[in-house]
Amino acid sequence: MSSDPREDSEGAPGKNPAAGTIDRHLLEFLVCPMTGGPLIYDPERQELISRSAGRAFPIHDGIPIMLIDEARILDT
Repeated sequence: MSSDPREDSEGAPGKNPAAGTIDRHLLEFLVCPMTGGPLIYDPERQELISRSAGRAFPIHDGIPIMLIDEARILDT
């Protein structure tokens, strides 16, 4: 059995539903790179939302992309 979280119990890549989620412990430490404020996890859109900055940072394969240039501007 593989220990790779991107593989299912039979070693097939990409079939583990947990591979697209983010570690809850990691969320406790992350802050908005623009404001230093808190982030809100949106599991449906796979984004970390900073209301203070008006941005949504994408999460790809469980990895938050905390680059300002990659953030989506939120509708006001």
